[in-house]
Amino acid sequence: MVVRRPPERWGSEPIGLLTNRAATTRDMVDAARALMAAGVHLTLLMVPEHGLDVSVPPGEPVTSTQDPRSGLPVYSLYHGGVVLAEVLSSVSRVVVDLPDVGARFFTYASTLVQVMQAAAEVGVPVTVLDRPNPITGRYVEGPLMEDALRSFVGMLPVPVRHGLTLGELAHLARHHMAPGVSLDVIRARGWRREMWFDQTGRSWVPPSPNMPHPETALVYPGMCLVEGTNLSEGRGTPYPFQVVGAPWLDGDALARALNKAGLPGVRFRAVTFRPCASKHAGQVCAGVQIHVIDREAFRPVRTGIAILTAARAQAPDHFRFLQTMDGTFTFDRLIGNTEARRRIEDGHTWQDIAHSWEEEEARYTLHKRRYHLYT
Repeated sequence: MVVRRPPERWGSEPIGLLTNRAATTRDMVDAARALMAAGVHLTLLMVPEHGLDVSVPPGEPVTSTQDPRSGLPVYSLYHGGVVLAEVLSSVSRVVVDLPDVGARFFTYASTLVQVMQAAAEVGVPVTVLDRPNPITGRYVEGPLMEDALRSFVGMLPVPVRHGLTLGELAHLARHHMAPGVSLDVIRARGWRREMWFDQTGRSWVPPSPNMPHPETALVYPGMCLVEGTNLSEGRGTPYPFQVVGAPWLDGDALARALNKAGLPGVRFRAVTFRPCASKHAGQVCAGVQIHVIDREAFRPVRTGIAILTAARAQAPDHFRFLQTMDGTFTFDRLIGNTEARRRIEDGHTWQDIAHSWEEEEARYTLHKRRYHLYT
């Protein structure tokens, strides 16, 4: 995001900014300071999960506070107890500048949807400063979200790997969930749909505490599904979402099974690791590390499903899917339906499970083109 001066139509109107410190210019200036230096009259900041400094662990509430750099009030939109319509009633426009990682369950898109809905309610326009999809806008993968399973980790009717930028998602969200909002998207100049993040010439700034590298974003659409089980997805290690395991698994056997599974663009290596946080903290886990050898061929969601089917086949007495307080399976909310879990429990192959999504993937691929802002 580079803003040398605000659009003239903004004038001196009070602006609210939804952002965090991961949204920077090429020169590593955060969005709030860059906009203020460009003459934008910011009066408040709003932040999503992980907070302004992108340091709050996943799932933990974010506290409303004051930004020490700008002196602006910071309203938490993630379990912060904020009445969003009241906050937005004090501004004339909402500007959104957030990085995204290309997966449906990354919660920044859900926060954007909530802001758009509240903005429509109070009649405040929304401007999104768009950023690249780091895992390209070319590929889509996974089933669509079923209406009954909509939650904060999946609000929009898109596949797990949706193939859109945040600005394009905003257009889709206006169509499906916030039809009354006045929306403007300022495009990311120079980005094309086939581009990976390392082809943008930008430095990676982690958009969450467990997204340290672009390679993490690539595997995340599949490996985040592991969160819905009692396997460790590598949180609390240097390799979140790139290793998976449990104290009761045989890593060598798991690697052999997965390397024979016919998954494109990936190889698996047996590893042991000891998470310092999250599931199995302090315990030695055996499992595998994912090594992507061809990112164009690699299919992360299918890979995640294959890992779960292989782990369950190896240790059916230990493996289990986790449930929320209301009895919903976390995995169902992440994948977007109940059928995938049932097929894993029934012993289906990853190919059988993925085959059930293929028609949805094809329909969505055609549908999403109406929201494309880039070629």
